Amino acid sequence: RWIKFEEKVEDGGERWSTPHVPALPLHSLFQLRTCLQKGTMLLDLDATNFKEIIDKVLSGQPEEAELQPALRERLAALLLLQPQHQPTKSLLQLLTELGLSLCRGRKPACPIRHPPAASSPGQSEPRPQLSKTPLKEQLTNRFKKKVPPEAEAAHVAVGEVEFLEKTFTAFIRLRCGVSLGALAEVSLPSRFLFILLGPPKVKAYHEVGRAMATLLTDELFQRVARQAEHREDLIAGIEAFLDELVVLPPGKWDPNARIPPPSHLPSPRRRTAMDPLDQQPHGNGDMTAAGDRASPGHPPSGEELERTGRLFGGLLQDIRRKAVWYGSDFSDALHPQCLSAVLYIYLATVTNAITFGGMLGDATANMQGVLESFLGTAFAGFIFCLFSGQPLTILSSTGPVLVFERLLFSFSQDHSLDYLEFRLWIGLWVAFFGVVLVATEASHLVRYFTRFTEEGFCALISLIFIYDSLKKMLSLADAFPINWQYRLDNVTSYSCTCNLRRMFNPILICLTTLHCPPLPSIQSPPTSLAGLSRTQCLDRGGQLLGTSCQYVPDVTLISFLLFGGTFLSCTTLKRFRSSRYFPVGVRKLVSDFAVILAILASCAVDAVLGLETPKLLVPSELKPTNPARGWIVFPFGANPWWVCLVSVVPAVLVTILIFMDQQITAVILNRREYKLQKGAGFHLDLLCVSLLMVVTSVTGLPWYVSATVISLAHLESLRKESATSAPGEHPEFLGIREQRLTGLAVFLLMGVSVFMAPVLKHIPMPVLYGVFLHMGVTALNSIQLTDRVRLLLMPAKHQPDLAYLRHVPLRRVHLFTITQLLCLALLWVLKSTVAAIIFPVMV
Repeated sequence: RWIKFEEKVEDGGERWSTPHVPALPLHSLFQLRTCLQKGTMLLDLDATNFKEIIDKVLSGQPEEAELQPALRERLAALLLLQPQHQPTKSLLQLLTELGLSLCRGRKPACPIRHPPAASSPGQSEPRPQLSKTPLKEQLTNRFKKKVPPEAEAAHVAVGEVEFLEKTFTAFIRLRCGVSLGALAEVSLPSRFLFILLGPPKVKAYHEVGRAMATLLTDELFQRVARQAEHREDLIAGIEAFLDELVVLPPGKWDPNARIPPPSHLPSPRRRTAMDPLDQQPHGNGDMTAAGDRASPGHPPSGEELERTGRLFGGLLQDIRRKAVWYGSDFSDALHPQCLSAVLYIYLATVTNAITFGGMLGDATANMQGVLESFLGTAFAGFIFCLFSGQPLTILSSTGPVLVFERLLFSFSQDHSLDYLEFRLWIGLWVAFFGVVLVATEASHLVRYFTRFTEEGFCALISLIFIYDSLKKMLSLADAFPINWQYRLDNVTSYSCTCNLRRMFNPILICLTTLHCPPLPSIQSPPTSLAGLSRTQCLDRGGQLLGTSCQYVPDVTLISFLLFGGTFLSCTTLKRFRSSRYFPVGVRKLVSDFAVILAILASCAVDAVLGLETPKLLVPSELKPTNPARGWIVFPFGANPWWVCLVSVVPAVLVTILIFMDQQITAVILNRREYKLQKGAGFHLDLLCVSLLMVVTSVTGLPWYVSATVISLAHLESLRKESATSAPGEHPEFLGIREQRLTGLAVFLLMGVSVFMAPVLKHIPMPVLYGVFLHMGVTALNSIQLTDRVRLLLMPAKHQPDLAYLRHVPLRRVHLFTITQLLCLALLWVLKSTVAAIIFPVMV
């Protein structure tokens, strides 16, 4: 059988082989061409059942090949026999049959298959005639799930027949697809039939039949066969097939070896000579390069970045374009995959909010802390997902914004300015400049972002995620030091006791006086002091004495195990979709919920071990982290009046930062390779971010912009693939599940997290850092830069057959990569110094 590739029934007769690329003898194609030239050919035949087709075929033979009436009857009887199919059985069915066979006794290893000649007169048990209606096993055959929707069947019947003296060949094309009863393995409408029967002296019938089946599974020949009006058209189709044929010389390969299906097949359009893409040299940014975005200088999409020449013209176009899809943005989210995306992105966003909230608190004397980070993320993210043009974007605090906040707070302290009021004016100016950029359609400059810029920015943000997660883990060694000096043989000398001698000194003095106040500690026997805990001892003013007082369990070790285990589990379970184990439904479910399963498993391990690993700390009270501030920041009163004018200068830098950060992330998310159908909204997204700056500045909450890595993780968690795929074919990537509900649910949960502290406090921080590392590595692997860095370390003969290596000299590829790495290193150094404020200008 063939769908895209060939499958054979193995010699045991009980199972289908693995799908493989059919290898044909060249001679069989020449014989097939001869058969089609001389045999019967009926095009656009009107028939309703198989018997009617056979009758018309046998009566429509050419005069020189016409059979005797007696032979025609025997041939018709032979062709109308019920074929024996090899059913596709599930593992459960096979185990059930095995159990039944063991219970009933020994049975033959495989069913006895009689050749067509066995149905001749004189056979003791004649086989039944072909059923006109589908059999039960056809309707329940699991193989139907593998057949693409709206598929039609083609039947190839070949065999040796003793009573024929010359070959009988017929090619039939029905005008409309007709269900031919029990002829096919599964119930499908049939369109093509090919029959080749002849005397036993010719042994090539089977290979000719394979050649015919291979031709009919070729998309270009199918097109010819459907449109052919004469025999010559079909012969021309075979000639075109022969023109593309590649011959493997004998002795240079094993003909018994089955060639596995390739991971990617060329489209029929690219195989045709008229395709203009084949006549143009492919540049480094061409679409052929593993599905990457269009070449530099071209916009990532069509009308989204066209200038209208009117104020707010681009914004109005974005609103019109997205309004059509607004209803479907909610209905399209009704899928289990969206639930896994919500939980995954929620945990990533919580971790990010806590990490950046803690760093903001350190940088601003708790003027902005973890609670402000939670509330700001929840509010800004929810509003953005509700009204933005690309709701798949996740808003978050970013590294460059954090650096600016630190510099601004230091400047305010040095010049005796109120930090929050100064920040309010900067935020208002940034919002104003953002609206001006939207009004003047400045987002059309996005079309000039090249692969160089995109990959450099994405790599930088990904490396920040990886670096921060590793840095946080290494800092655990300071809080929970590893016991390098511990020796098992010295365990008897390790001890720690509570010394309360200072409390007993006044007792000795009081013995000489008559007015001594009663002390409760006098009544406690000294032996009970050994039972005091560390906290109780220190509370009573005691001292800890002994060699093991500074001992802590190896929390760092188990934390690193949880960190690495979570990362490896996420990566492994994400790849489980392409595993060989379990049915496809189970594999998809495990892959969709990979991150959640990894987190739950790591949390379970942590709970079983019971060590005091650092846990997630969520604020439980709705009050500002710094009690000296309120929830509303007033624009006047604390600073001189001229501060509102001076704020323009830093506001320009923040505007550049926000614009670049927002738009580069938007370009990356809207790449053509993601097959987004609902369009982008560059102007609308920038307007939403600008207006949110007003609210977050007035309330003293952190500033938010698109987070590249988390947004990419959100996108990847919503990938759609074809439900059915032919044997040997990889599931086809259909696009992204575009909707607003996952983002809204994530930020709604963020707001509720303040009241979920009792549950969230059981999640170890190393587990969430492992998720951070997974997100950074996944985003880093999604860009071409990573592949080209690997090429630097590979000898030429081991390099993969990448499309751009066929068209660009290797030294130019290496020069491009090294230049990109140098710019990336410059950005990293710049980010790590006090000059980080000009980071967006350097981008």
